[in-house]
Formats: sequence, C-alpha cells, structure tokens
Amino acid sequence: MCRTLAAFPTTCLERAKEFKTRLGIFLHKSELGSDTGNVGKFEWSSKHSRDGNFSEDVLGWKESFDSLLSSKNGVAAFHAFLKTEFSEENLEFWLACEEFKKLRSAAKLASRAHKIFEEFIRSEAPKEVNIDHETRELTEKNLQAATATCFDVAQGKIRTLMEKDSYPRFLKSPAYRDLAAQASAASASQSGCSPAEPLHT
Repeated sequence: MCRTLAAFPTTCLERAKEFKTRLGIFLHKSELGSDTGNVGKFEWSSKHSRDGNFSEDVLGWKESFDSLLSSKNGVAAFHAFLKTEFSEENLEFWLACEEFKKLRSAAKLASRAHKIFEEFIRSEAPKEVNIDHETRELTEKNLQAATATCFDVAQGKIRTLMEKDSYPRFLKSPAYRDLAAQASAASASQSGCSPAEPLHT
C-alpha cells in the first residue's frame, strides 16, 4: 500500500495532474466581470468544493442547478459555456442581482439599481436580458423607490430561463462531459490510490 506521495503509483499522480490542468484551462476561458457590481470578485461558497477537491465539485454540478450556482468553479465554468452561446448576460445579470441584494445603504441601492437597469433591463441595453415587456415595466417602476427586492421578478425569470434552457445544454456539452469523465476517473484513482491506514500494534 502507498504511504507517502512519492509512493503513489505514477498513473494516479498523472491523472490527478491532468484533471487539474483540464479544469484550469476550462475555467480560464471565463473572465467573469461586469461594470455593475464587479461580478468577477464574487466569493461563492460551495457545498461540494474544497481546495484541491475538483472532482467532487465538478460531479456535483449535475445534481441540480442550485448545486452549480453554489459552486464558485461551477459559476465560472457555466459562464464560460454561456459565452460560447453568446448569452452570458443572463448569468451576469443574476450575479449582479445577488450582489445588489447585499447592499444596505439606501443611496447605494438606488445608484446600483439604476446601473443594473441601464446595463441589463432597458430596451437596447448593452447586455439586454430576455424578459417580457410587463416585467421590464414593473422593474422600471420599482426603481422609483429602490429596495433590495426590486429585481426579484426579473431575476427569477432569468434564473428559470437558464435552468430550463442553458443548464441542460451545459450538462450535455462536450466540454462538461469530458470534464465530468475526467472527474470520475480522478475520483476512482483517488479511491484506489489512497495511502494505507496506519498500522496498529
């Protein structure tokens, strides 16, 4: 049995290194960022992810859309995928709303609300999201007295759109399927190559 890192079978170490490299390349494609809320600086807690435990994190993304959104790596990977479909504005809007709801200053809420509206909601906005006319009008009306919930309806509709439309395609994409296969292999290698338990005398 293996007792030290040096004693691990070469194939185990190579697989782990290859998987980490693949994840790094995949996530590097995503440059999360928005003028509204500095989305790229968002810190997400993950139910699945721990430093170095990439395989558990990646495999967890297919459990539910919530699992994907609760993973920092998952959000970055999903954003990279959405960029290939030219629909990254949906996730960026959802993230901007999440950060917006954490604001406590009324002045900051009002200022940020108008920026989000101008960037994502108004007709012909630079990153206009796909919402109906009624939701757009309701959101604009909410800006007259901005609160932390003024984007809730629009955010909910965009989340539903991503969950029912983009998320299934993400799971079926060659990039994620390849990544998940590597994660499964890495997980299996980890199980088969774990150090031996200490001997009891």
